[in-house]
Amino acid sequence: MFDAATTALLRAVLDEVCEDISRWETGARTHVASRILEAAAKGDIAAESLKRVGREALHDAPTMWR
Repeated sequence: MFDAATTALLRAVLDEVCEDISRWETGARTHVASRILEAAAKGDIAAESLKRVGREALHDAPTMWR
């Protein structure tokens, strides 16, 4: 479990990385969130690093148009 500050950071990173993705595109957002959480759980809580992880995950995220 993360403290409030880390949780806010994770949410902010997810929102920034997925700013061009519809909130209804749950598959892609879930995939990105999962990767960001995985990195944070391993101790990687630097904002820029989490954004990089999120962008990489977004590139590989499942979409209904592929």
